[in-house]
Amino acid sequence: MKRKITEYLVQWKKSKYRKPLVLQGARQVGKTYSILEFGRKHYENVAYFNFETDPSLSNTFDENIEPAALIPILSHICGQSLITEKTLIVFDEIQLCERALTSLKYFCEQAPEYHIIAAGSLLGVAVNRTEFSFPVGKVEFKTMFPMDMEEFMLALGEESLVTNIHDCFENNLPMPSALHDKCYKLYRKYLLVGGMPECVSKFSETGDYLLVRHTQDDILMSYLADMSKYNTKTEIQRTRLTYNSITAQLSKKNTRFQYKLVKKGGRASELENAIEWLILSGIVSRVYRIDQAKKPLKNYIDINSFKIYLSDVGLLCAKNRVLTDDILYMDYSMNDFKGGLAENYVNTQLRSLGYDSYYWELAGGSEIDFIIQRDSDVIPIEVKSSDNVNSKSLASYMKSHNPPYAIKISAKNFGFENNLKTVPLYAVFCL
Repeated sequence: MKRKITEYLVQWKKSKYRKPLVLQGARQVGKTYSILEFGRKHYENVAYFNFETDPSLSNTFDENIEPAALIPILSHICGQSLITEKTLIVFDEIQLCERALTSLKYFCEQAPEYHIIAAGSLLGVAVNRTEFSFPVGKVEFKTMFPMDMEEFMLALGEESLVTNIHDCFENNLPMPSALHDKCYKLYRKYLLVGGMPECVSKFSETGDYLLVRHTQDDILMSYLADMSKYNTKTEIQRTRLTYNSITAQLSKKNTRFQYKLVKKGGRASELENAIEWLILSGIVSRVYRIDQAKKPLKNYIDINSFKIYLSDVGLLCAKNRVLTDDILYMDYSMNDFKGGLAENYVNTQLRSLGYDSYYWELAGGSEIDFIIQRDSDVIPIEVKSSDNVNSKSLASYMKSHNPPYAIKISAKNFGFENNLKTVPLYAVFCL
């Protein structure tokens, strides 16, 4: 399956300023697969080292971690020569060996001619930075996300449809109704399947939603296991309570995260570590409210007001035990959940595009779902789960802030009128 991360990896390989690369992200997003596919296509050989499947490998880094000492040992372990510029060296699950992570500093300083990619699923929560020297400034970081809607469509063989979507987006032309309907059906399928590569692969091969759900349940179980493995005893329960509450809170009209809904009397001081763990693991992401829609947006966040979304909409549906037909046919009984689901979907697409998104709250409680900086412009984005595009909050924002244009994401077709760019839900990846 085509992953956009490959384009980034190719540029990394060509860069004269290349440093060892640390590719991070939640479990099962396809880090290892993408790295190995890239290595096979762009290098003469790949030397792969996995600290999870081979725990004894960590012993190699107990003493001298300078390249001159490590390269002969690593070459012996993998049974092949590690050739500068021609071999891709891969350290997988590197969070299990902090000394290996520290060694990247010396590869950067003493042997930059070696091409190294390290992958880790829980780097933020597993690495004890006070015990070993973290290679700040000596490595390049890249976060990988689940497959977005475009990658999902390509995996299903819809290349020409993706091209049509890009054309309609760029030219603000409506998609032919038959194709628009087809794309919207694919969007609903994506809500159920999500972007975890194993789920997408099984769905593209079988079209079996039940098989996909079993796979999603396995991934959710692995997340729960990680909460126990990479957490203190006192935090395990709080982390699980918080995680379970997030999906429930997305079903409410006001999707802003509330501590009191996690547990009776819940407070920030009690639950903030649990939230931070979930964010660092890549399982969820946080979107802050901003006080002012000015550049740089990050300067105006309200740290006490935020929303939390799951990293994958398929896992969100699986965790809430959502029925397949309820999504495929958007049953009216799903009305309370559809808004939060659509918001969560848009957030995953924006994150995969590299946007830092925020939200804006107007007087009276109405809000703009997302505020992003697109090129040099601060752009408001309103999300609707249906084709209802009436929005007093967006009209109020445009009147008070006069943005160059606004974006409305809904079930409606492409269009542009009165500085309002209408984008169908299935085309968010074009942003």
